[in-house]
Amino acid sequence: MNRIEIEIKLNRDRAWLLERLGAMSEDELTTPRTFSEHDAESRWSFADHFVHTTLIEQNWNAMFRRHVGGDQGLAPRLNSDGSQQTMEEIMASIHGWTEEWKGEHNGKPFAELVRIGQAVRADTIALLAELSDDDLASKIPGAPWSDGTVGGIMAANADHGRMHYGWAEEDPVGAAHSH
Repeated sequence: MNRIEIEIKLNRDRAWLLERLGAMSEDELTTPRTFSEHDAESRWSFADHFVHTTLIEQNWNAMFRRHVGGDQGLAPRLNSDGSQQTMEEIMASIHGWTEEWKGEHNGKPFAELVRIGQAVRADTIALLAELSDDDLASKIPGAPWSDGTVGGIMAANADHGRMHYGWAEEDPVGAAHSH
């Protein structure tokens, strides 16, 4: 994707998500909808799914900066003995991390979650402006998202929000989903 397509996608999908969530009452936003994949006692609401996408976008921005700065963008995930973690171990760690983030933001008004997301999205747009076309087209070794390029992964932030919205909308009883 080129920078114009990336910006259009990011803005269009963010507006789509905010229009839907912004039209909900506080009760609709905070009612538990899906089961957590980390804690069997925890449930995620629309608001929880929304703030989760902010955490991932923030993390991806840091990954992009490491990658274009010459460092390893996607660091290997290792066990304490130095062995490579299995996908199951990696996902368990990610689910714990996102559950902790959810807990940090639990009970905040939706407008505050939007403000937090705006700061991260502003960083994403600023980063998009800073990156060269070659940077956007460069592949991050081992990145499993989109086409593995910085630009493709950056644009996937839009898809991530829609995906989580869909899970919360379609699954009020809470079957587990991968974040």
